[in-house]
Amino acid sequence: MTAQDHIVTQPVIETERVDLRPLRRSDMGLIEMHAADERVARMTTSIPHPLPPGVTESFVTRAMVSDPDEVVWAMDGVRLDGPEVMGLISLDRMDRNQSEVGYWVAPAFWNTGLASDAVRALVEANPLDNDTMFASVFQDNPASARVLINCGFAYIGDAESYSVARGGQVPTWTYLRKLR
Repeated sequence: MTAQDHIVTQPVIETERVDLRPLRRSDMGLIEMHAADERVARMTTSIPHPLPPGVTESFVTRAMVSDPDEVVWAMDGVRLDGPEVMGLISLDRMDRNQSEVGYWVAPAFWNTGLASDAVRALVEANPLDNDTMFASVFQDNPASARVLINCGFAYIGDAESYSVARGGQVPTWTYLRKLR
């Protein structure tokens, strides 16, 4: 069995609008199309712009290994006749039973509540059985800050993170959600 054949056993998390499901190789085209959009890349720390060949394939391959450091779900709208990939959401494992939530939504679905639905569902499911979840957003992305606040995250301070697409440090707001 190769890494490409591995069956991921992470849970599917259902919301009213989308299913959060493990990535599959067939997602690469839509992920690449959305991630190549400069508006998406500039609001993340890790997506380069322009998107080099092979980046998406490498990302999906890493997400499909058993017990990855970063557990990634596609926001899949097929159940309600939507696209298979409307965005991605992830939990990056940290020490002391904590994770960092990360997400991006394709521009066609901005300001629709999709990110709030996905974050809320992930927090409620707590698939890694975390005690605490963190998240950071760039300060020029107040919509993402509202998503976190709407999902019960509390602001804990300012910081900065490197953005590959922007080629430099970007001021961030950091949020925390205690789960127990």
